[in-house]
Amino acid sequence: MSSINFDAPILSSPIEYLKGVGPLRADILKKELQIFTFRDLLDHFPLRHIDRTKITQLAAVSPSMEYIQVAGTIQSMQVLGENRGRRLVAQLKDGTGVLELVWFQGINWIQKNIQIGQAYLVYGKTGYFNGMLQLTHPEMEVYTPAKAGGKAFLEPIYPSTEKLKAKSLGGRQLGKLLFTLLEALQERDLPENLPARLLQEYQFPTRYEAYQQIHFPISDPAYQRALARLKFEELFIAQLRLGLIKLERHRYSRGVVFSQVGEHFNNFYHNHLPFALTNAQKRVLKEIRQDMAHGRQMNRLLQGDVGSGKTIVALLSMLLAVDNGFQASLMAPTEILATQHYQGLSALLKEMPVKIALLTGSTKAAARKKILKELAEGELHLLVGTHALLEDPVQFRQLGLAIIDEQHRFGVAQRARLWKKASIPPHVLVMTATPIPRTLAMTAYGDLDYSIIDELPPGRQPITTVHRFDYSRAQVMDFIKEEIQKGRQAYCIFPLIEESEKLDLENLMRGYENIKAFFPEPKYWISMVHGRMAPDIKETNMQRFVQNDTQIMVATTVIEVGVNVPNASVMVIESAEKFGLSQLHQLRGRVGRGSEKSFCILLTGTQLTNEARERLKIMCATNDGFRIAEKDLELRGPGDIEGTRQSGMLNFKLADLIKDKQWLDAAKYQAAQVLETDPELKREENSALKFYLQAQKGKLAWSRIS
Repeated sequence: MSSINFDAPILSSPIEYLKGVGPLRADILKKELQIFTFRDLLDHFPLRHIDRTKITQLAAVSPSMEYIQVAGTIQSMQVLGENRGRRLVAQLKDGTGVLELVWFQGINWIQKNIQIGQAYLVYGKTGYFNGMLQLTHPEMEVYTPAKAGGKAFLEPIYPSTEKLKAKSLGGRQLGKLLFTLLEALQERDLPENLPARLLQEYQFPTRYEAYQQIHFPISDPAYQRALARLKFEELFIAQLRLGLIKLERHRYSRGVVFSQVGEHFNNFYHNHLPFALTNAQKRVLKEIRQDMAHGRQMNRLLQGDVGSGKTIVALLSMLLAVDNGFQASLMAPTEILATQHYQGLSALLKEMPVKIALLTGSTKAAARKKILKELAEGELHLLVGTHALLEDPVQFRQLGLAIIDEQHRFGVAQRARLWKKASIPPHVLVMTATPIPRTLAMTAYGDLDYSIIDELPPGRQPITTVHRFDYSRAQVMDFIKEEIQKGRQAYCIFPLIEESEKLDLENLMRGYENIKAFFPEPKYWISMVHGRMAPDIKETNMQRFVQNDTQIMVATTVIEVGVNVPNASVMVIESAEKFGLSQLHQLRGRVGRGSEKSFCILLTGTQLTNEARERLKIMCATNDGFRIAEKDLELRGPGDIEGTRQSGMLNFKLADLIKDKQWLDAAKYQAAQVLETDPELKREENSALKFYLQAQKGKLAWSRIS
C-alpha cells in the first residue's frame, strides 16, 4: 500500500508540458481558468455533451430531432441573394434523401475548402426552410469508412472565455487537450480513494473510470454514474475532514468542568425567569450543560431566528459558569448591540447577587480602570462588551465561558485571542440570528457542534409582510399615520445602493425630505441614523427613538443587527428589491418585538427582475428564517452566505448543496460510519482513504492522523 502515490507525478506536471499547449497557451489558461497543472485541467469538467455516436439516414430524420449527424456527398453549391441576404447553399445527398446546407458567413473560405463530389460527415442543428430540411453553418469533416459508426463517445463541450476563444481555445479545443491528457493517464495515476464497500454499495465506477467517463462517456448513463461518483467523493471527503477535526478537538482539547447546577442558576430559573422557556430553549440548554460538564472545551454554534430567545439561553449558561466559580463574557459586534445586551441582562439580574459590567471603546477611563481591577480580582462575574474585550489589559481572574454574538462579524483569529485569556481555554458559544440552511451549516460549520432554537416564545405575533409598488406610497404613509395615532413607532429603511457614500447620502437625504413632507413637525418627530454620522450623534438619535421622543426612524441598514424597540410596529423598506433575502429578514426582525401586531412593507419600483420577484414573494409568504435561508441559498449559491466563505470548504467543483442533497446525506452518513468504527483510519479497508488524506495535507485542515 505504501507505494500509492496520490496525485501522481504526471498530474503535478505544469500545463505547458502537455502536447498542444506550450508557453503562450499555458499563460492564458492560467490567467483565464486558473489551470496550472495537468490535475487542474483534469478537474475542468464539461458543461454538456453532444451525441455524435450515430449517423442518421436522411430519410429517418424527423422534425423532433434537434441535432443530427449525417453522412453524404456534396452534389452542388451556389451563392444566392444580394448584399445582406447573400448566402451559400449546398446540396448533400445520401442513399435515402437530400439535405440543404447553408452558410451566411465565411462564404469564400467554404467555397475554397469544400469540394463537389466529396463525401462528408456533417453535424448541426436542424431547421426547415420552405419545407426543406436544412442545416445552417454545420460542422463538417471528410468522411472515411473508419467513421462509419460515428464517434465512440459523447463529445464534451467545455466552459471557455472570449479571450481563450480568440487564442483558438474554445470548448472544442479544450476537449482535444483533455483527450490528449486522458490518453496519457493510466489507472495507477488515479488510484482509488474510496473504500471498496462504498463502490459496491452505490455501484460506483473506479476513480480512473469515473474521470474517463465524465469527460468522454460512452453513453449518457455512463456519464451520470461517473458524475454521481465524483460528487459523492467531494462531499464524502469534506465530511470526513470535518469529522476528523471535530474528533481531534474532542480528543485533545481540555475544557473547564462545570460540574454543578448551583444556586444562581436555580434561583434565577425558579424565581426570576420572565416567561416559561420553550421546548426548543430547554433542549438547547440541556445540550450546553452536557457539553460543559465533560472536561472538553465546548465549541457550539447556537442558531435561532430573530426573537427566538437566544439571550435567555446565553444568560442561563453564564450563570452555570458563575455557579462553578468562573467568570463569563459576552462579546457583540457593535456598541449599540453590546449596550442593549448589557441593559437587558442587568434588568434580568437586578434581584440577583451577580455583578455585571459593560466595556466598550467609549467607556470612560475611570470606569475602565475600575472594571479591569474588579475583573482581575474576580469580583466581577459577567463582562459584556465589543472588540474592546480582546485588548491586552483586559485580564480575567478565571474565564470559563466566552459567548460571541453575531458570529460572522468576528474572524477566527479574534476568537482565538479571547481563548488566550485563560490557562484552560474557556467554553465557547457562538450565537447567530442569521439562519444558515441546515445543509450548509453542517458543511460549513462542521467543526462546531450545532444547536437550533426553532420555535418562537408564546405571545409573539407573526409579522405581516406585504409588497407595495411606488405608486401606493401615499396609502403606505397614511397607514403609518394610523399606527402612530395608536401610539406606535415606525422605521423607514433606505438601501446602500451606490458604490459612493456621497450618492448614498443624497439618496437618504432625498428620502428623508420626502418623509418629512408626509410627516411635518411639530406634529411628528423623526430621527435619522446613517453610517457617516459621528458615533455620539448616532447614539443620541437612536436613544431618542428608543425612548419614544421620535415616532419615525429613517436609517440605512446600520440598524440591521439588534436594535430593540418593542413599541415599533411598522417597518418600511424602500427599494426592497435591492436587498438580499437574509438582509430583508434581519431588518424585518426589528419589528414584532412587543405584543402588538406588526407590519413590514416592502416598497419597490415596477420594473423587477424575476429573481427580485422571487425574493419578495418568499418574504411575504413566510417568517421562518430557515426557509428563507434555504431559498437564499437556492437563488445565490453558497458562496455569498456571510461567514461561511472563510471556511473555504464549499469550493466544490461538481457537487451542489441544494440539488445534491441525497448525496450530501449519504456522504454524511458514510463518513460518520467510517469515523465511528475506525477513527484513526487504521483498518486495511480505509488505508486508501488515509493515504489520500495524507497526500492532501497541504490543502486540507488535517492534523495528527498518524
